Amino acid sequence: QSCPNLDNIIRDVVTTKQISNPTTAAGTLRLFFHDCMIGGCDASVLISSNSFNKAERDADINLSLPGDAFDVIVRAKTAVELSCPGIVSCADILALATRNAITMVGGPFYTVNLGRKDSLVSTQSSVEGHMPLANMTMDEIIKKFESKNFTVQELVALTGAHTLGFAHCKEFAYRLFRYSKTVPTDPAYNPKYAEALKKLCHNYEKDPAMSAFNDVMTPSKFDNLYYQNLEKGMGLLESDNALFQNPKTRPFVQLYAKNQIAFFNDFARAIEKLSLNGVKTGNQGEVRRKCDAFNSINT
Repeated sequence: QSCPNLDNIIRDVVTTKQISNPTTAAGTLRLFFHDCMIGGCDASVLISSNSFNKAERDADINLSLPGDAFDVIVRAKTAVELSCPGIVSCADILALATRNAITMVGGPFYTVNLGRKDSLVSTQSSVEGHMPLANMTMDEIIKKFESKNFTVQELVALTGAHTLGFAHCKEFAYRLFRYSKTVPTDPAYNPKYAEALKKLCHNYEKDPAMSAFNDVMTPSKFDNLYYQNLEKGMGLLESDNALFQNPKTRPFVQLYAKNQIAFFNDFARAIEKLSLNGVKTGNQGEVRRKCDAFNSINT
């Protein structure tokens, strides 16, 4: 009631940004995930470092978070402040922008509860150990998600976010060029897919921006082709491939590959649950005036 036009404002900003930069949806979803997995959905990942404090976004795993995602949140916050100043937190704006971006590229609609406050703390040191990494075993990744109260099925559904976006060649080049002493290329790759990736990434050491789409078939559409690709040996990252290889996760991959409605329903439930993770309310947080800075320097 205090900001009745909020959803429309954010949808307009996200739409404009996504049309001009088609990777925005994937980037925003990734930014949201990184925020929620570390200390909860509290916009702590948006804080910039200063001379007093090294913030979350300077942790190694966050250095590759895309500028377009940060930019769309800044734009949305600016537009919201013009309409209803001092009311809507950056955490709520990030949660809403993510949902709107997902639906815009064909993904499921889900409810975003509002009323989050923005964090009063953001430290680089708090990131270590909380995020699943591409080179972890699937059992290690399952443990990471279980520690945040997510089931194996929710993990597989959330990983379907890889239907969007891309990964830099350096993240998976070892699977192509130096998998082991005797076998240079990971035999789990579909051979034609591996050859295409080698061509794409041959120069990745000189050009660190080289990257490949996570879902080579429909990279900018939210659908279930990511899971169909896994069955064909076209999982880009080792963790993608492990989803299909691991007996705990494989049945869900097979279900979602066959049934997009089941994937959409489970993804919507899982991301709604994620959006409630570690939420700050009342005096646990504040409504930041600018998303990249705390309201007062001594917090």
